Amino acid sequence: MEARAIQRTVRQSARKMRLVVDLIRGRAVPEAYAILRFSKKLAAKQIHKVLKSAVANAEHRAQRANTAFDADRLRVKYAVINEGPTLKRWTAASMGRATPILKRTSHVEIHVGADETATPQAAAAAPPAATPPAKAKAKPKAAAKGKRTKAAKRPRSKKAGK
Repeated sequence: MEARAIQRTVRQSARKMRLVVDLIRGRAVPEAYAILRFSKKLAAKQIHKVLKSAVANAEHRAQRANTAFDADRLRVKYAVINEGPTLKRWTAASMGRATPILKRTSHVEIHVGADETATPQAAAAAPPAATPPAKAKAKPKAAAKGKRTKAAKRPRSKKAGK
């Protein structure tokens, strides 16, 4: 089951949030939860919320489709942080001037999906593919390596070598 969650205009710069989302991209959901829980970065709290929402969306989708659901078998398939709108503010500077302050925001998007590697029963249940028949005649090893065989060895004339 695949699901996604998006949180828009998070009040933190995308550059700082990308440091955290890079840690969980491609990992299993329980492992991603553990990484986010013990991270010291403030962005981990917001990303944890979005990941939790994506897992809840996957569970809801599975309930609507009436299929089995196991949150431990989900994996973070896609996680990206994009820049949101920048809030522009001004502060006083020396000699009556103003200096801009850019308050950056970001958009968090996380997709979770079922882990294909966690289903070994499905691969074992599949019938083996038919193998093509072997060729009747194989090349000699010497010819395959680029060496001359006994049949190919002939006396060379001195003129042919020049």
